Amino acid sequence: MKKIFKTILFILLVLVGVYLIWSSINKSTSLQPIFKIDEVESYGDSTAKGNILGVQAFMTPVDYASEANFKQKIEFYLIEAQKNKLLISEKTVVVFPEYIGTFLVAANEKESLYQTQTLEEGLQTMVLSNIGKFTKTFVSAPNEVKDKVKYAAFAMKAIEMAKIYQKVFSELAQKYAVTIVAGSILLPNPSVEGGILKTNGGLLYNTSMVFDSKGKLNSNLIIKAFPTADELSFVCPAKPEEIPVFDTSIGRMGVLVCADAWFSESYKVLKRKGVDFVVTPSYSNGYGNWNKKWTGYSGAETPADAKGSIGKLTLGEAWVKHAMAERAKNEAGVKKGINVFLQGNIWDLGADGSTIILNDSAKATQHICKAALVNLWL
Repeated sequence: MKKIFKTILFILLVLVGVYLIWSSINKSTSLQPIFKIDEVESYGDSTAKGNILGVQAFMTPVDYASEANFKQKIEFYLIEAQKNKLLISEKTVVVFPEYIGTFLVAANEKESLYQTQTLEEGLQTMVLSNIGKFTKTFVSAPNEVKDKVKYAAFAMKAIEMAKIYQKVFSELAQKYAVTIVAGSILLPNPSVEGGILKTNGGLLYNTSMVFDSKGKLNSNLIIKAFPTADELSFVCPAKPEEIPVFDTSIGRMGVLVCADAWFSESYKVLKRKGVDFVVTPSYSNGYGNWNKKWTGYSGAETPADAKGSIGKLTLGEAWVKHAMAERAKNEAGVKKGINVFLQGNIWDLGADGSTIILNDSAKATQHICKAALVNLWL
């Protein structure tokens, strides 16, 4: 019996050893981002007042493989903006799309993760190579969380994600002396303590952040108040009345994360706090939905004044009429703004949308599903 026990124990130790070796190798990659810009557009007249620059970034899994890859890709767009004379130092606000930081969940994983065709395959690879961390966060997931698998995947990588996200955007904001609205990132109960982005455990929040032209992270975090139906299974909503505003060198700025731009509650806050312009980082998953008939908002009841457009307008037309551009003008008295959407081949998630400009009147740019810089002179 002792001999059998020792044999079993030996086999288990060998298996554990093999697993530890497998899980730790090939966690760096020689794969490099693709650097390409497909469109550069400007609206308004170049003036001394400054500008808002929307970065319609095109992202792939390889862009998130390491801090170096992520920084190179983000900086590429700033370099191109500089070449096109669109960075006017402290008088420029640069806006990146929603979820630009969220896919840092894939940072420093096995190279095969960046080559899988589906998110499910990638998630399986990540879970298997981090089984201890994953199990710990899965077991400790808050009771409110419905999709504990997705929750655990983000929670176990949160500290690493936050560190890369802050370091990259802080360094680039300082280097180019511009204000950056850094899209958004999913983190558990984030806060800023002593200028450092912290994750404090607990529920996940879809959070946008502002870095000033000296690279300092503003302690006022913008947390999405109206998550979509897909998000609600593992993401917690904030309260609309807690939406902050920011003093910048070009005026008071309101930031609405994606779907928050559909709801009047958001604009009541912005109007009360007095904003001069509004920016909206967005992400619309899937391919080809932008030109299909709109089926209504998911995650909360479609606003009453928008219900008549269901099945009549396309998704793109509905975004222009019922979200940031028209609502900011009609409900908060704001005449300037940008709504920018993430593009890319991010596994099989898809990404869709066009940048929307509010320049006294509302306009969607050409639907190209590629990388673009869209500039609004104030």
